[in-house]
Amino acid sequence: MNSAALEKSISIIVPTLNEEENVELLVSQITACAVPFREILFVDDHSTDATRDRIRSLAASHPIRLIEQDGAEPGLAAAIMLGARAARGEILLVMDADLSHPPDGIKDLLAPLLAGTADMVVGSRYVQGGSTPGWPLWRRTMSRAAAALAYPLTRVHDAMGGFFAIPRLRLLELAPSTSGFKIVFETIVRGNGALRVTEIPIAFRDRTRGKSKMSLGVALRFFLRWLVALFQHPVRVTRKRIRTF
Repeated sequence: MNSAALEKSISIIVPTLNEEENVELLVSQITACAVPFREILFVDDHSTDATRDRIRSLAASHPIRLIEQDGAEPGLAAAIMLGARAARGEILLVMDADLSHPPDGIKDLLAPLLAGTADMVVGSRYVQGGSTPGWPLWRRTMSRAAAALAYPLTRVHDAMGGFFAIPRLRLLELAPSTSGFKIVFETIVRGNGALRVTEIPIAFRDRTRGKSKMSLGVALRFFLRWLVALFQHPVRVTRKRIRTF
């Protein structure tokens, strides 16, 4: 795909909630990664700080759109799906606003999709080359446990991450339309073994600015969703379409 076609095909979706300290640096790092894209969609979930003002200011000089989640279902998964429905690109790349997901990994994340060798590409902390630098033991333990629970249903080492790329129509077909929890996990499970998933190693770094959204409630919600998925989609012993780099 040439540069002009590539530029028209990629929408980057970034959910936000009180990220005024991070959005400007994130946009700077995305544009510095030298990957053409059509737009950055910021989907803001009722921020109470200056996040929206910062995004509007950036939109004056960048291909940025702000989608306000007011009146829509709140939450991260709902924000991603709201962005997916509004996106103009054929390929979606989803990432966090807090710089935990490395913008310099965007090119590697898109490559298998653009080459036609994958239907979904996931940034993974738990394949060879992936890491979680600076995480305390409790955080590593909790994250590894969640990944281990998800693996039998997905055959993906890190189905709990939020840095991924997928064709827009594929996501709209498979993911929950509004309510949901971890989009990667639920999309792969709903794909029922038909998705060719590639995992790309990333270094996931905790935010240095702003407040983390991680909590015990988040972990409990995943466990409940996992139980539902286990009941609805019995574990399949063989899945052949997962690739890692």
